[in-house]
Amino acid sequence: MTLIAAQNITVRFGSTDILSGVSLAVQPAEIVTIVGPNGSGKSTLLRAILGIQPLAAGTLNRAPNLRIGYVPQRLHIDRPIPMTARRFLSLPQRCTDAQATAVLARCGVAGVENRQLADLSGGQLQRVLLARALLNEPDILILDEPTQGLDQPGEAAFYQLIADVRRDTGAAVLLVSHDLHVVMAASDRVICLNGHICCEGTPDVVRDAPEYRALFGFGTQGALALYRHDHDHSHGPSLTHVHGPNCGHDHGHSHHTETQKEPHKHA
Repeated sequence: MTLIAAQNITVRFGSTDILSGVSLAVQPAEIVTIVGPNGSGKSTLLRAILGIQPLAAGTLNRAPNLRIGYVPQRLHIDRPIPMTARRFLSLPQRCTDAQATAVLARCGVAGVENRQLADLSGGQLQRVLLARALLNEPDILILDEPTQGLDQPGEAAFYQLIADVRRDTGAAVLLVSHDLHVVMAASDRVICLNGHICCEGTPDVVRDAPEYRALFGFGTQGALALYRHDHDHSHGPSLTHVHGPNCGHDHGHSHHTETQKEPHKHA
């Protein structure tokens, strides 16, 4: 049973189409990663799927009684307002102390219940956000650049945690990321977005797609050091190409890569 299915959706801000004719589907226990340059509509697509952003055209269907766990791109914390990790987990729906302890341990941040959110490191905070998303035992996790602000070891550890959650719970994962140097590690399928879907397929196939390479300005294999994803289930090897004016393929435009980031603290 398909969990989420979008058909030819368009999102428009004023007179500008941010997304045009985007179609995708997420199956149970599948990890789907959306990549694309800044301004490509990645976060807008997630907001549309969550029902936060209205559609100008197209249809969006969710499985009946679908439970969604959402991890936002960032959480702005007002330091003067006290908020412990334990209290945060009970918003908006209360959880028991036992549930809080178990889910925090599951996410690798056992013992932070009484710490202020503002005092947590970037990696710890992201794990607390993930813990909150897991409390309702979601059928699908939706994550918007969940490793923003983490250094490379922190990113790799968080993506491994996501893969472990999928393995242990069977939850599907739909995530947005620009961390191209590690994001392929746990992905079953990758969607390359730039206002529309330029190409999609398994990581190994998308890695070599001309649309993907042109969009991110990869002229050498060195910048594409993708980690191999080994698993015991199969995915189709085919690559879907969708040429358009913004896919970066043979248009002679210059592009920049988003793989290099400043180091930040992590858990």
